[in-house]
Amino acid sequence: MASSGQKTAKYIFVTGGVTSSLGKGIIASSLAKLLQSRGLSVTIQKFDPYINIDPGTLNPYEHGECYVTDDGAETDLDLGHYERFLNIRTSQANNVTTGRIYNNVITRERKGDFLGRTVQVVPHITDEIKRNIRLLGETGEYDIVITEIGGCVGDIESLPFVEAVRQLKFELGEHDTLVVHLTLVPYLASAGELKTKPTQHSVRMLLENGVQPDIIVCRTEHPLPNDIRRKIALFCNVQVNSVIEAIDAETIYDVPLLMKKEKLDQRVLYMLDLYNDQDADLDSWKEFLGHLKNPTDSVTIGLIGKYVELRDAYKSIAEAFIHAGAENECKVNIEWIQSETLGDFDQVAERLRDLDGILVAPGFGERGIEGKINAIRYARENGVPFFGICLGMQCACIEFARNVLGWTESHSAEMNPNASHRVIDMMESQKKVTNKGGTMRLGAYPCKIKKDSLAHQIYGKTQINERHRHRYEFNNEFLTQFDKAGMAATGINPETGLVEIVELKNHPWFVGVQFHPELRSTVMDPHPLFVQFVRASLGHSQEKRMVDTTANVG
Repeated sequence: MASSGQKTAKYIFVTGGVTSSLGKGIIASSLAKLLQSRGLSVTIQKFDPYINIDPGTLNPYEHGECYVTDDGAETDLDLGHYERFLNIRTSQANNVTTGRIYNNVITRERKGDFLGRTVQVVPHITDEIKRNIRLLGETGEYDIVITEIGGCVGDIESLPFVEAVRQLKFELGEHDTLVVHLTLVPYLASAGELKTKPTQHSVRMLLENGVQPDIIVCRTEHPLPNDIRRKIALFCNVQVNSVIEAIDAETIYDVPLLMKKEKLDQRVLYMLDLYNDQDADLDSWKEFLGHLKNPTDSVTIGLIGKYVELRDAYKSIAEAFIHAGAENECKVNIEWIQSETLGDFDQVAERLRDLDGILVAPGFGERGIEGKINAIRYARENGVPFFGICLGMQCACIEFARNVLGWTESHSAEMNPNASHRVIDMMESQKKVTNKGGTMRLGAYPCKIKKDSLAHQIYGKTQINERHRHRYEFNNEFLTQFDKAGMAATGINPETGLVEIVELKNHPWFVGVQFHPELRSTVMDPHPLFVQFVRASLGHSQEKRMVDTTANVG
């Protein structure tokens, strides 16, 4: 029974089974990329089953990177994949958690919106989930809205979301919704064969919840022979051409081409009854992959951070290096360095001497801070290209204050509120905040760049907008002393006067930024700061090699 309301978009739901980390976000992004390349307007949203309002207060070791959108939403890192693949901007509406769903419903209940009725999971929670699912589709901007349901089918946390999908399939009509189920077909080496039973059980679990998948995407290490496809189709109630192979790929950016080869986009369009005779235009994507896979040179860049044991904590930085490397036709080898291991400056040179560039990563808290400061000192004193992001920029200011200005007790008020020179301090508006969630400077803010600066050369313009996620700022009380000593503030927020970019005047390439440029880097639009940092690191590498060659000849 179709709904009587105006149809605004088609809805695709991506669910997962058997195990987590199969790559629902990559499959959703790849499908969206294929549909977008055919001229359709597509967006993706992620529904997460955890009870946190957002991932903003989660430890990076728990959930990886917290991705921030232009409108200041702290979201799941999968939204980064959506933006990098589609080259579009997401928002608060693209990431919803169980916590926010329940918070919305409970807030309404407290206001009396339910007129004394008993508030239940069905229909009140599921109605709120459905309302959020349809928000983007009802804007009139999109032909297709893809909704990724986090977690695994069968998890107790996911049940309300699966129930909402079941209801929407009934309410919206046969050709307005589609369920893509991602599952695992493991290979048992001892038996020498692929096993379909996990997929069968996963689909059966989905069926028990009233949802029949329309397309089954099978993650596998080996190609799926036709007899395996037929077996999955038979036991899972789908046609053979709705069983899609998702074989392990060399890079996540291969997946759209692999899905095109499997005709996933054609199958989706057919089942949604969408006529589209425009072939997928992936020429630019293929050009990017060509540069990525056939580099003419390489650089080694040290990423100094406190969460390096879980690389997803710096996911957007790692991906931005991939984009910038391809732009420079250069392979970027990231050396992941735990900042706590750099606490003794006498040993830093030995650890960092082979690096072509040094990036000091964002973070919170005191742990590992001295190691970051030591790495920056090494980069400054030895002319190594340096890039500091957020806390990395703040550490650059602390290091400069201590070792150039001679203020040996300088620090950030975050680490030492009693420091004699708090070169990094809290914004006045933040000093009375007690709740941690959603209270930082979040989202896109303007920045005015000074002409004749390195930042101006990099961006090629004087007005930019970049995304923030922090609570502490450079203390403008010390601006004049820093400038006279050789560290210039070349990017300033025009509304508040807060420092956004600092750079050294007498250094080959030394830039610190208060914002997070990695959040805006995409395959089709690599971020200029990363592109130029990689280029500077490549130049530094070539210089070192030239010196070594000359020395050997001599």
